[in-house]
Amino acid sequence: MKITKKVKVDTVTDVICDVCLTSTCVAGEGLEFATLQANWGYGAQHDGERYEVHLCGSCFFGTLAYFKQERRVQNLFSEDGCADALNANDRLGLVARDDYFRDKNGNAR
Repeated sequence: MKITKKVKVDTVTDVICDVCLTSTCVAGEGLEFATLQANWGYGAQHDGERYEVHLCGSCFFGTLAYFKQERRVQNLFSEDGCADALNANDRLGLVARDDYFRDKNGNAR
């Protein structure tokens, strides 16, 4: 026997980019956004603080480009074998490709 009744449920209808303040809702596709998170633990300078930043695609890839540039600058004069890390700069943070259903092993190569 099924018993039904109307229930009010809160749901996310849009996510606004925290950088450029635009909607991440794409017509016919739904929400397309990235989340940058940090949870600082015991003993850290920011102990107990949690951060969550939502980014649209443009701001996410702009931020990723900034991280890649910082990696290059930080290792510009390094002689301790960072060449491999610099050569892998194009994959910085990438954990999977063509994994539409999240059923692959996380191989980004």
